[in-house]
Amino acid sequence: MGRLNRLIIKGGVLSPGELKYICECVESLGLKTISFGSRQDILLPKETEKEQLGVFDKLQIVGKDHDPIQNIVSSYVCSDIFPSTAWLTSDRYLYILEQFRSKLKLKVNITDPKQRLVPLFTGHLNFIASEHEDYWYLYVRLPEWDKTDMYPALIYSWDLDKIETAIENILQEEPEDIDTVFELVSDAIDTNNRTVDKPLDVPFYPFPYYEGMNRIGMDKYWLGLYWRNNKYDISFLKAMCELCDECKIGKISITPWKSFIVKGIPINAKLQWEKFLGRYGINVRHSMLELNWHLPVNNKEAINLKKYLVNSFDKNDISTYGLTFGISDYAKKSNYFTSIVIKKNTIPKELEDFNIRATYNLLYAKNFDPNTRDYVMHVQDVDKEELPKLLMELSKLYFEQLGTEKDDNTLKSVSKEKVELKVYQCKDCLTIYNETYGDITQNIKPNTPFKDLPESYKCSLCEAPKSNFAKKILVKSV
Repeated sequence: MGRLNRLIIKGGVLSPGELKYICECVESLGLKTISFGSRQDILLPKETEKEQLGVFDKLQIVGKDHDPIQNIVSSYVCSDIFPSTAWLTSDRYLYILEQFRSKLKLKVNITDPKQRLVPLFTGHLNFIASEHEDYWYLYVRLPEWDKTDMYPALIYSWDLDKIETAIENILQEEPEDIDTVFELVSDAIDTNNRTVDKPLDVPFYPFPYYEGMNRIGMDKYWLGLYWRNNKYDISFLKAMCELCDECKIGKISITPWKSFIVKGIPINAKLQWEKFLGRYGINVRHSMLELNWHLPVNNKEAINLKKYLVNSFDKNDISTYGLTFGISDYAKKSNYFTSIVIKKNTIPKELEDFNIRATYNLLYAKNFDPNTRDYVMHVQDVDKEELPKLLMELSKLYFEQLGTEKDDNTLKSVSKEKVELKVYQCKDCLTIYNETYGDITQNIKPNTPFKDLPESYKCSLCEAPKSNFAKKILVKSV
């Protein structure tokens, strides 16, 4: 990917007019296809010289020799078609994305925890929607950090870019932990933070099928399109953009799985779109076995390995519904976001001159949920021929433990117990003070009892006095 030129597509969202312009520019370079990247950007499939890139004067392009500029990943693509947080609408995404500057040094993810298509934790800064309208959790993993930590406050929607900029500005101070980041950012800028009153809840959802023509509500459809080789034909895309204009479709969304989705196809245009796809011979019935893979970009060896494994699954009639698979390039430090990872081992230097068979390691996410960010080594140093059988074993294990938790390698059923949680709630705005978390916005440390709060304490949202809070008992399943 470092050898390819990238077009920054903020949040993976672009208009049909913008995509058509990109296609025309690519065509003028003598190229016939474009590709999509895992961060919802667009890649030129062949190396292009610096002087040729001037045709993209209306777009932000990152040349192979340029300083790194990062794209924003967003789950806008899921809005209206997959489970979502009620307040996080398509329009809200667009307003939020618009506030960000054009050149980001850090990878930013802006996601809804109730969807599964877009990864939550693959950025340096991961903004994840909370239940409070216009407030976000922030999980930080700066480039030199080994783990992801939660920022100790909820971030207001219109402060997201301000927070990102402030964190970029403190990178030179090399902060080593989240507390230092919080202190430096708080000293640098004023924000409308809100106290964290409950931990982030990321429910488990099976990986969705995202291809083909699908119904939205009563009068619209959405269409997902996927090419096996990640080389999307320019002539087809241009014609599709014209059809979008004709049907008054305003946005096209790129997914992190090297595919794209068109939302809002009118019901009276469904037949027109089906004829259009048929005229170009577009296949929209790929097996889930193919759609749930993440591969290194422009890596023929990984593509061939995927084909070999998919064919093995298909011959053995194996179901992988809900699972995702990734092939990791050992030459690159990876932040995985699939249920199962196939990682090729590095050849020892002393053996580089010999023709030896490659070996692989298999890892899987705890509970097969990549959002846990906790990977378990299943097997090491196995040959390619052993991978299909081992992957089938993992697939069966996934279905056996579905609905259970895996702890210390022992499968056991989830026992849902009801526990009572004592909190204090503002009578005016319903903000909760949870003693476990304290109130970082007013320098109240975690585990501070409500009775020990100073009489000057005020609600972090509406500034009502301490006397305005009433004790509540919340019942929670654990």
